[in-house]
Amino acid sequence: MSQIAKKNRKSEETNAPGLKRKEYEQKLRELHVGLVKLQEWVKHEGKKVCVIFEGRDGAGKGGVIKAITERVSPRVFRVVALTAPTEREKSQMYVQRYLPHLPSAGEIVIFDRSWYNRAGVERVMGFCTEDDAKSFLRVVPGVEKAMVASGIILLKYWLEVGPEEQTNRLAARIDDERKIWKLSQMDLDSYTRWDDYTRCRDDMFQATDTSWAPWFVARSDNKRQARLNIIAHLLSSIPYKKVPRGHIKLPKRKVARSKPLRASLRIVPQAG
Repeated sequence: MSQIAKKNRKSEETNAPGLKRKEYEQKLRELHVGLVKLQEWVKHEGKKVCVIFEGRDGAGKGGVIKAITERVSPRVFRVVALTAPTEREKSQMYVQRYLPHLPSAGEIVIFDRSWYNRAGVERVMGFCTEDDAKSFLRVVPGVEKAMVASGIILLKYWLEVGPEEQTNRLAARIDDERKIWKLSQMDLDSYTRWDDYTRCRDDMFQATDTSWAPWFVARSDNKRQARLNIIAHLLSSIPYKKVPRGHIKLPKRKVARSKPLRASLRIVPQAG
């Protein structure tokens, strides 16, 4: 294991100074209760919520999204992570392929990267022209204003990771067979362009941080604290209320004497 990877492993074990795993899990449990209440309110009131997560590679977007969705219904909390556009999609108006994924009544849609790819990776890596990127930055505030006017609650989060911590996380993916799928050639190519990403990020904030769809920046060097901060902020940003529900009690039932399973059935063996 490389020295960088070893350092990252140690960083993971002591990820949050002053916030031990047990304390983190207790705080997360409390926030999960709030997310379930939000879910029930969105369903009951027919609300539409759209949450965008952006940030550099290794910023922790996937971990935040997993923390948000692990205790709620995937029928309400829907995660969208689009692949590279097809040839047909490349010929469309840029935001067109994202529009079908916007929430309908009773849904919370989370974008793991979004239409802001054009302001970030596409611009940095030369997948679009400078004119394309500048045109996008001029147009997107109006598109988001239309979304909000249609009743969508739109929240935009940028996860800000430092260069040293990003290096630790990307290096760890090389040595961990559970994470190697997270490290693509694109990640390696873009890793060398930190300053280019910074300039594009700043241009994006300048053009699209609006009163109707502001950006919220979450520092994510500390993964655990970042997850707690973002979930708490998300819950505080939506005026949900607890949906009243009656007392729940399991009804009585009668079960006949159980019969043994047929010998011909294939039983999954116990893992070694």
